[in-house]
Formats: sequence, C-alpha cells, structure tokens
Amino acid sequence: MSLLVLALAQLVIALDYNIVYVALPGIGAGLGFSPHDLQWVVSAYVVTTGGFLLLGGRTADLLGRRRTFVAAALVYAGSSLVGGLSPSAGVLVAVRAAQGIGGSLLFPATLALINTLYEEGPARNRALAVWGAAGAGGLCFGSLLGGVLVEAFGWRSVFFVNVPVAAALAWAGRRLFPADGPRPGPRRFDVSGALAGTGGITLLVFVLVHAPEAGWTSLSALVGAVLAAALLTVFAVVETRARDPLVPARLFARPGLLGAMAVTALYSATFSSLPYFMTLYFQNVRGYSALATGLAFLVPAVVTALGTQAGERAVARVGVRRMLAGGLVLGAGGAAALGLALMGDGSYPSLLPGIVLLGLGQGAAWTGMWIAAASGVPAEDQGVASGLASTTLQVGGAVGLALLVALSSGVGRGLSDHAPLTGIRAAVFATAAGLGCGVPLVLALRRTEPVPV
Repeated sequence: MSLLVLALAQLVIALDYNIVYVALPGIGAGLGFSPHDLQWVVSAYVVTTGGFLLLGGRTADLLGRRRTFVAAALVYAGSSLVGGLSPSAGVLVAVRAAQGIGGSLLFPATLALINTLYEEGPARNRALAVWGAAGAGGLCFGSLLGGVLVEAFGWRSVFFVNVPVAAALAWAGRRLFPADGPRPGPRRFDVSGALAGTGGITLLVFVLVHAPEAGWTSLSALVGAVLAAALLTVFAVVETRARDPLVPARLFARPGLLGAMAVTALYSATFSSLPYFMTLYFQNVRGYSALATGLAFLVPAVVTALGTQAGERAVARVGVRRMLAGGLVLGAGGAAALGLALMGDGSYPSLLPGIVLLGLGQGAAWTGMWIAAASGVPAEDQGVASGLASTTLQVGGAVGLALLVALSSGVGRGLSDHAPLTGIRAAVFATAAGLGCGVPLVLALRRTEPVPV
C-alpha cells in the first residue's frame, strides 16, 4: 500500500506538469493572457520546481520525509484549489509557482522514502520501476486527461482534479509511512547556502526558459545569467565552509551519483522534450483536436510504462550501465524512425514503430537512472541525493528544450509552406543524435552496483 501511495504521488507530479498544455488556449481566452505571457502558465511551474529541488531534498533529510511528503501534498491541494478559482492571469501564474514549490518538496521526499523503505537491491529496483511507470505514464496521460477534462468541463477542471487526489495523498502518507525518527546530531540548516543555491538555480532555469522568447542578448536574459552565475559562485563558496552544508561534499565523491546526474540531464533534454514537438505535430500539422491529441499519447504512455518494468528486470541480468546504454540505443533508433515517419499527410500507424522503440527506451532509462542515483548513498543523504539528480533533470530539460526549439525555429525559416513540419523533424533527429552520443558516456561510467556489467 505504501508503494501505491508513492507511485500515485509521482503520477500527480507528472500529470500536473503536462495536463495544462491542452488547456492553454482556454486559459488564455478565459483570463486574458497575452500570447507572449501565456507560456508562464507552464514556465512558472518549471522555474520554481527546478530552483527549489535541492532545498526540498535537504528539507526531507532534516525535517523528516513523512512530514515533507504530507506538507508538499497539502501545498498541491491548496494551490490547485486556488488555481481553479483564479480570477486573473497574475493569480494563476502565482499558483503555478506555488505548485512548483510543492513539486520540489514532493519529488525528492517521495524518492527518498522509496530509497529508505526498500533495501538496496531487487526490492528497491522493483519499487523504483513501479514508481517510474507511474511517472513516465503520467507525462503522457496528462495530455489525454487534460483533453477530456477541457472538452467536458472547461480549463478550470485541470486544477480542480488535483485537489481531492493531493488531499488523499496527504492523509495516506500520514497514516501509512513510518513516523520520522530523531535525526542524529543537531538539525542545523544551511540558510546561506539554501538562499544562494535556490536563488542561483531558480534564476538559471528562468534564463533558460525566458531567453528563447526574449532573446539571448536581451537585458533580462543577460542580467538573469549574471545574477545566476554570481549566486551559484557564492553557493559553492558557502558550501565549502558550512558546518552542515545544503549539499554535503562527500556526495561528490560518489561517481555513481555524478554519473546519474549527467544521465538525468541528458534524459530530460531528449526524451522529455519530445512530447512538446509531438503536440505541435498533432495539432498544428495534422490538425488534431485537444482530445485527439491526448488519445495519440495513449500508446506512448502504455509502452513507456512497460519499458520501466523491462528496465528493472534487465538491471538484474546485465547491470545498470548496460541497461541504460540499451535504453539510449532504443531511444535513438526510435527517434530516428519517428523523424522519418513524420509527414504532412502521414498516418498515425506509420508512427508506431518509432513510438514503441522510444517508449521502451525511455521507460528503461528512467528506471535505471534513479537506481544509479540511489546506489551506495546513506539513508541520511537520500533526500539531497534525490534533489541533486532531480535538479539536473529540470535544468537539463530546460536547456534541451531551449536548444531544440531554437533549432526547430531556425531550420524551417524561409520554407513557409513546410516550416512547422521541417522544424519538428529537425528537433526529432537532433534528439536521436543526442541519445546516440549518450551511449559511450553511460558505458564509460564506473560500476555502481554489485551486479554483472
């Protein structure tokens, strides 16, 4: 039952990220967003989630994983209720920022609970596979659920649906998870490091999200980049001197965690960016409705969930490194096949070979990278280790999407009749290349688990 609650928490996080995409036109019309500002319904969530993940992970370690889980679920429930009642664009953007903070607490707390409730090895790997299936499936099911809700009940329903689910998570977490015991030693909190690190990462993600629209040489992007670099430099200095740092230096002596952070960044820059371009393809090129677009993501959701289970079994046979490399190979092949099948008048079945390969590779890699991130990390550091890996996941996604959007926009320029499709195909092929380049990186990582490699 505990694993079901943890998987449901991951499903809520993934759904909340994706469910608003198909509701954006209704939100823009209903609250008077300008076309330029509408992106912040998504970006406010991304920026605060990415910026606060390290703080969220350390909070789970210091204040207790169950307490953090329950508090984060309540933040989700309350902010979702306010979001559904939002009277203005500004209120909704603030709500999405609050939801992002809730996600930055809930994600590492959930992952840390898995990594402490289940012993390292097959039991933890199975738990991570179930948790991963919920998350990977949620990223795709979000589009389907969003389409159904928007067409049936309007855009506000994509926020209201979270309220009872998040409230139930808080109640179940309080009842089912073991009480947080006393932490050995004093509970010092690195306030200076928390402020500098959170501010620096938040500004970095803001720049990566904002600059493609405003321009990389715009004043806001340049000022944000300078401030982010300054704060992250301060953070690095503070961490070397703090008695109880936000990120203990001992974690960076673990090559498994560092390798997992690199893989999560690559994963998010490639696999996690594709739904954006596929949504553009289905709606702008093929003219699908919001509901039809959601249904088109049903097969990827199912296949990705199956991939997480296959990945867990493969770890026991060939080890994490080889399984991760295999997932990236499948993903690269699937992205290449998908790019070749994207046509202005092509059929959905012609996309299925690429979709299946992509989904299997994505699911397997998702499970493997979290197994690698948790391996060998002591229980008292599981929260911040999860925060480190999930921070690189967010930053990698922001960097990858920004680069792919820039590539997609530039490639199709001057080809007015086919510009959208040409740009989308270029982004998909670039994703295939990125995944292929990640294979030797994964194989070069040192072994982090006591299984055959």
